[in-house]
Amino acid sequence: MANVTDLQAKYTKLAQEYSKLRAQNQVLKKAVVDEQANSSSLKEQLKQRDQSLRKQEQEMDSLSFRNQQLAKRVELLQEELAASEAKGKKGKSKGDSPSQHSLQTKSVFDEDLQKKIEENERLHIQFYEADEQHRRQEAELRTRLEEMERDSEQHQTVVNGLTAKYSETIERLQSDKARLEVKTQTLEREAKECRIRTEECQQQLGRCQSELNKQVKQSSSVIQEKVPFNDTKFSDYNSLNVPPHNRRHQLKARDVAGQALSFIQDLVAALLNFHSYTEQRVHIYPLDSSIEPISPLNQRFSQYLHENAAYVRPLEDSFLQLYQSITEDTVTVLETVIKLKTFADNFSSYTHFLQKILPYQLKSLEEECEAPLCTAALTAKNQELQSDMKRVTSVFEKLQNYINLLALPSVRQDAMAQSSTSAVFTQLAACLHSLHDAVVEMSKHYNQKASLEQELPTVTQKLSTTTECLLGSLGSLTSSTGKLATFFSNNLDFFTSSGYSPRGSTLGLNPLQAECMLANKKKAAAYICAIKKPRPKSVPYREALSNRRILTSSTESREGLTQQVQQSQEKIARLEQEKEHWLLEAQLGKVRLEKENQRIADLEVQLAAVLAGSPNSHAAAASTLAQSHEEAEIEQKTAGKETTLCTSLVGMLCTTPTVEHVGDEESREQLIKTHYMTRVAELTTQLQVSDSKAVHFHSECRALAKRLAIAEKSRETLSEEVKLANQKITHLQDELTTTKRSYEDQLSMMSDHLCSMNDTLSKQREEIDTLKLGSKGNAKKNKGR
Repeated sequence: MANVTDLQAKYTKLAQEYSKLRAQNQVLKKAVVDEQANSSSLKEQLKQRDQSLRKQEQEMDSLSFRNQQLAKRVELLQEELAASEAKGKKGKSKGDSPSQHSLQTKSVFDEDLQKKIEENERLHIQFYEADEQHRRQEAELRTRLEEMERDSEQHQTVVNGLTAKYSETIERLQSDKARLEVKTQTLEREAKECRIRTEECQQQLGRCQSELNKQVKQSSSVIQEKVPFNDTKFSDYNSLNVPPHNRRHQLKARDVAGQALSFIQDLVAALLNFHSYTEQRVHIYPLDSSIEPISPLNQRFSQYLHENAAYVRPLEDSFLQLYQSITEDTVTVLETVIKLKTFADNFSSYTHFLQKILPYQLKSLEEECEAPLCTAALTAKNQELQSDMKRVTSVFEKLQNYINLLALPSVRQDAMAQSSTSAVFTQLAACLHSLHDAVVEMSKHYNQKASLEQELPTVTQKLSTTTECLLGSLGSLTSSTGKLATFFSNNLDFFTSSGYSPRGSTLGLNPLQAECMLANKKKAAAYICAIKKPRPKSVPYREALSNRRILTSSTESREGLTQQVQQSQEKIARLEQEKEHWLLEAQLGKVRLEKENQRIADLEVQLAAVLAGSPNSHAAAASTLAQSHEEAEIEQKTAGKETTLCTSLVGMLCTTPTVEHVGDEESREQLIKTHYMTRVAELTTQLQVSDSKAVHFHSECRALAKRLAIAEKSRETLSEEVKLANQKITHLQDELTTTKRSYEDQLSMMSDHLCSMNDTLSKQREEIDTLKLGSKGNAKKNKGR
């Protein structure tokens, strides 16, 4: 049992840890989702940056194309300039017209150059700004990338911790499963052994029962042939012509009376609550007595209801007296139960009370119908309640008549025959069922009425609580009447059966015969108690009386059975304690065995070391070996004592040597029979305990297996989720590396392109400067000319 509690505590701890890990897993899932959202947003930003870079590349390509066009344009201009200079040299003799033309072309070239220079400066400024913006964006992306890498590392550490924890819990559960499987196997073996023992005991029990049945048949035949003394002259009043005292009938009658007493107590409590809550409702609805006076009819009705305890309480008291009058030493038949008449009188007074308050109930319901806020549905329900109350009162009147008929034989002799009493009992059972049906209908209509009243605007809290209490009392009344009706119908065979009837007579038992029966019972008990004393023979049927004594001793009474149950429970508790003790002893034996094996290994090591050493060491080794042998012998002796104790506790037959010698063979056989019977009872109790434990452990093992399967499924799902998270993290890392590489390649390409652009711009500037210088020199030469 301690192991089971430890396992339960472990599994509760595991469940708590699993709930914590599940909560952590939810947090991690949220974090992964957030990171996915962040990564998606970063992807979108990267796409936007790629688009902007592509636009800038397109602009750069357009600028480079424009620069190439300008360079070609400059080359063409240079060629035209050279051609114009050559023409100028050849045609110096010409007039001022060519010089003017050259000046015009030169001014056009100057304007174009100035525009191109301004456009080049503007492009340089835009390129510098785009480069700065790209650098800032690149720094921001790198910081975000570092943060995401840190977050991914943290998530990876958490996932690793979770996997380690889950692996530990799985290992523990597997070890517990293996241990439980071993326990179930041992319990199955014990159950098989107990089944084999029970089969043997059942065989022995069958043999004993067959022998006892033979003896019972022999004794009953002797009693029927020789014991009864039939006197035909005074057959009705002969003290010997009376039935035997039926102890089982008395015990059954007392048990039935006790059950009926409990049901009548419930019925009395329900009736008291119903009448008291009805009185409270009369003071509240349709007029509240605390605000305005109620009608005189309702006042009279409340006064009658206030007196209900004086009519209801005597029912319980009189039936309690009836139950107390039924004992084991009395004769319980309708002719001898005098207290039934008082119960019938009290029941008739209660039915008169119901008849007295019935018209007031009907008038009170009519007043509720005459209220201004009463609807048509409420009036219909009130009319149904009126019919239900009439029906309940009529059923109580029928019950009064039948109970008075049953109480009549105790007052007047030869009032009813056996057939008429059985008919009265059957009619009483039917009447109880009809009472239950009437109360059920009344409760149903009250519930419908209460639901309709709750819809009215003038309903107060006081009225609603009183109605709820009234409905509760009706529910208890229906349950008590139903229990009473089922109880009476179940025990109808006992009520209609004749427990006592004189031999050779169809009439019932009269009080004189009951007194003779009790007197004969007392004489028989006194004779059986004093049968061992030396006294003269008064009865010539000694053998029949001894057989009778054997039969009465072999029948087990209810008290004996309860004592046997208590003894079996004590034995079960003691056996469980012994089982726990021997489990502890087995564990101690295992520890001792391990210590002994370790000591033997140490001694073997010492012996091997001594064999390789000096003779003094040989002597020391011999002394240590002798000491170890002595300790082993002492432990074996103690173990042997314990095993002898164990075998003595669990023996098939406990034999105790006695000094006295029993000479009587019958007493010896009786002792052997009682011993085997007690042994059979012990074995059956052990079998039942072992079966119940096996079933319990089997259910526990099935529950644990289900928990293991659930835990494995959850572990698999979590491992799959961890794998998916790892895959997503690796995918994000790959994307980050690809974006890094693409940005680095783009930056290198941009830097190369910028260098080439700077070279082309510097070349263009140099060419422009040379062209300016050439144009200035040509202008000076023309002026000098």
